[in-house]
Amino acid sequence: MSAPVAPRQAPGFYRFELGEFEIVALLDGSHPFDAANLAVGAKPGEVAERLGRQYLASPVEGMINAFLVRTPTKLILIDVGAGDLYGRDGGLLETNLRAAGFDPAQVDEIYLTHLHRDHVGGLMRGGRVIFPHAIVRVSLEDASFWLDDANRAKVAAILGPMFDGAEQTLQPYIASGRFKPFDGDGPLTPGIRPVVAPGHTPGHRQYLVESQGQILLIWGDTVHVMPVQVPDPHIAIKYDTDPNAAVASRETALAEAASKGWWVAGAHISFPGIGHVRRVGPDSFEWIPVNYSLNRIAP
Repeated sequence: MSAPVAPRQAPGFYRFELGEFEIVALLDGSHPFDAANLAVGAKPGEVAERLGRQYLASPVEGMINAFLVRTPTKLILIDVGAGDLYGRDGGLLETNLRAAGFDPAQVDEIYLTHLHRDHVGGLMRGGRVIFPHAIVRVSLEDASFWLDDANRAKVAAILGPMFDGAEQTLQPYIASGRFKPFDGDGPLTPGIRPVVAPGHTPGHRQYLVESQGQILLIWGDTVHVMPVQVPDPHIAIKYDTDPNAAVASRETALAEAASKGWWVAGAHISFPGIGHVRRVGPDSFEWIPVNYSLNRIAP
């Protein structure tokens, strides 16, 4: 008798110790990303050549990762995935959060790197609020931009749906007084502070997580296609509102993470999306993924 065909992989979560904090990578889904046609500033054939070095081709399967940070006093989720907004390519975050041993009602705060659909959509699922007690935070710049429909005329048509996604999924949190944008770069809670990294969106933020001398940079959409943009940070993506600023933010993040030996967590890097960056040339880097462990690992 033949065995049934399983349509999915195992539950997508990965535990990681950072000082006295616990980091849990959560997979919301994956979707095909047309890197060859969405790249900006690449030399002819460069995207295909760089993908080919890792036996990949465009469209390349892109991850939708989120990261839970358990501090001694709070449970904080950084980004929430796409929810319903990417169809069957997303919406697994709640399932994987529960599989990792957490209830969405336990989440105290949610920090969004920006308000694109694949980072904010998971606030809702099937018309239901997923995080009934969480305070949702994002930079004031991003909130002001994506929640003002007048700005739709300022961006390429490919970015129009981002306005709809932000408004749709944030509305219940706004109505209940649980949407609280922040200004500046001061700590949002002990051990976590935003890092200004504009370009992908006007108010795009990374989050620097630090505990007992261990540092993790959760960098949102600083990198979309790791095999292309890490070795050549000058390649932007059509989803960037300001490609030049996005390149500058990526160069800064890569250089700092490499020189300081930080751990890095990326929203669109192959799950669990955690690793290090190493400089291999004046303007080139490589990604070194975390060594997978069945146990909670401490750097």
